Amino acid sequence: MATTSPYPIPPEVPAPGEVRRAHWWQRRAIRAAGLVTLLALSGLVILSLVREQTGTEGFLVGLGLATVPVPLLVAAFRWLDRVAPGPWRNLLFAFAWGACAAALIAIVANSFAIRWIATATADPHSADTLGATVIAPIVEESAKAAAVLLVFLFRRRDFTGVVDGVVIAGVTATGFAFTENILYLGNAFVTDQLSRDSGLASVTAATFFVRVVMSPFAHPLFTVLTGIGFGLAAFFAERQHVRRVLLPLTGLLLAMGVHALWNGSAVFGQYGFFTVYALFMLPSFGLVTWLAIWTRQRELRLIRAELPAYAAAGWLTPPEPYALGSMRARALARDYAAYTWGKAAARTVAEYETYATSLAFLRHRGRRGRAGADFVVRERELLEELWERRGPARPALAYAARATAPVLYPMPMPLAVGMPYAGYGHPPPYGGPAYGPAYGGPAPGGPPYGYPAYGYPAYGCPPHNPYRS
Repeated sequence: MATTSPYPIPPEVPAPGEVRRAHWWQRRAIRAAGLVTLLALSGLVILSLVREQTGTEGFLVGLGLATVPVPLLVAAFRWLDRVAPGPWRNLLFAFAWGACAAALIAIVANSFAIRWIATATADPHSADTLGATVIAPIVEESAKAAAVLLVFLFRRRDFTGVVDGVVIAGVTATGFAFTENILYLGNAFVTDQLSRDSGLASVTAATFFVRVVMSPFAHPLFTVLTGIGFGLAAFFAERQHVRRVLLPLTGLLLAMGVHALWNGSAVFGQYGFFTVYALFMLPSFGLVTWLAIWTRQRELRLIRAELPAYAAAGWLTPPEPYALGSMRARALARDYAAYTWGKAAARTVAEYETYATSLAFLRHRGRRGRAGADFVVRERELLEELWERRGPARPALAYAARATAPVLYPMPMPLAVGMPYAGYGHPPPYGGPAYGPAYGGPAPGGPPYGYPAYGYPAYGCPPHNPYRS
């Protein structure tokens, strides 16, 4: 009986002499030039609009204060992406899109909608309320989601799961909030300058406290919901069109709803803002943060489960799946390479870790029938990249595996001859649970992924953790 492979079939090779030429608008250079031009023009227009509303002095004050949370937020999202770090160009695009294109779309569309509603209803106050609670969430979240959609469509290799969606969406929203904070803080400074002699409290300080100290995560939280939807859609094969469309739309609708609740909190009475902040925003932020960290830990477990197959085939050494599944071991391997051979070797080890992680994710998708048609080609490319960098990476990861491996304690002796040992049914050193099935080895914990395969005797190191007394 014939069996079908879970891996996709590669596309057909063009016939001899057949050349598939892309249209001029499909060339990478043309797309990149058009995107840079669009973002640059959007930046110039948004700069002119914000400066016109705040004045030069207000713009500079707003710019300085709005910059405060940006490095912290970007560093947080970059930390979350350390397991399989995406290229910096994706993050730069996301931030630039949020700060320039999305902000411009929001300012123009919100202003037009509010003026139209005010003219139609002859009630400016109701127009402002409706604009803040309905129009702004729809326009702003749609504009920010466009960046996630573009990365999802055109940088598909860099978009493999929930963490990638969270990072791209969060950085896009950080850029959007940066421009919005310049506008709000600049206008607050202008208000303080006009009411300098009235003895009123500083509007700038109050705005800074609410937007930068209390809720710098507000816009990232909204858009991260959209990113989670795209990240879940990335798990499904291309032929599952319904799920790949419904999941991002669901995330976008949730983002709009949470955004509308946050903007409408002032309508709920004197303490409406603090009520929504304490009972909804903070728990939501904690829940999304937990989900992102849990997903990152799941990625590390996935690496340990998938890479032993390549170690058995000889592409990796036995200690590598364990070391690559530990952030501490990864960092120690880079430090060891830098100390032993220099910074260039440390960069090579970092590249090796990134390619190995991509290989593990690719195999995970392929075993579930969710990889693209270029699975075999992509797998071979990643394996060749690893092979080229194996020189400094293998000894560095072997050292990191030895240094971070858990301590194996002696197992109890059998009470009688022939009685099985505790653990996985093998006498020491094969029965240590630390290197059994939990780390990707085949049950019941023996070779090739059991204790000897991870190489303590092979690498000349006794079964002892040097970081523990």
